[in-house]
Amino acid sequence: MVDVAIAPANASTTPMPGGKPLLSVSGLEAWYGESHILHGVNFDVHPGEVVTLLGRNGAGKTTTLKSIMGIVAKRKGAVFFEGKDVIRQTSDKIARAGIALCPEERGIFSSLDVRENLMLPPVVRPGGLSLDTIFELFPNLLERLNSQGTKLSGGEQQMLAIARILRTGAHLLMLDEPTEGLAPVIIQQIGHTIAKLKAQGFTILLVEQNFRWASTIADRYYVMEHGRIIDAFANADLEANMGKLHEYLGV
Repeated sequence: MVDVAIAPANASTTPMPGGKPLLSVSGLEAWYGESHILHGVNFDVHPGEVVTLLGRNGAGKTTTLKSIMGIVAKRKGAVFFEGKDVIRQTSDKIARAGIALCPEERGIFSSLDVRENLMLPPVVRPGGLSLDTIFELFPNLLERLNSQGTKLSGGEQQMLAIARILRTGAHLLMLDEPTEGLAPVIIQQIGHTIAKLKAQGFTILLVEQNFRWASTIADRYYVMEHGRIIDAFANADLEANMGKLHEYLGV
């Protein structure tokens, strides 16, 4: 991985866990049809942090990200971003406020090449990364620039999915299972990239089953179960909470 300097506009380089949160989720509830998935989720993410949501499959982690992004039809509660409640805003307005979601399924358009996929999302606010910087972070994408989405490996698709949101100017990045199904060398590369983004002030909310990998980049964890936050601890306390974590996750 090439070392690069990343400097998004107006970004803080120091996490402020004691200060005002960038994102504050309060009493968040969500439904899929008649199924009640989230039951009053509460947590904060401070500027410059990497915060990881942990929990078993079906705990509500992905639904939490989608609810923050405004792509769950029925939700209530409060989602404060930069001090403004966005719970009633549409997903396009939430994106323009500076929040971006990289979904687990990646959403790569198979009929478009890498360049077209990369350029598809609009720039929503200042501070997005230039193409040169993105290609320094992900040199594989430069090599595959004219390749169709169907011809990319799983790791290359994940790189492209992350790169796409880095262009937009969003400074809260929500990544859903970014290492799922990837080779160890690609997982390591993505970890290095997230660490560099964090060091330059990007704020990242991460859903990740691989908590050992997450421990190399995360500041704090929230544990979800049955649509609720049931525990929280800092990365420095991970080992002390390992017994509980194994019980929560069934590993």
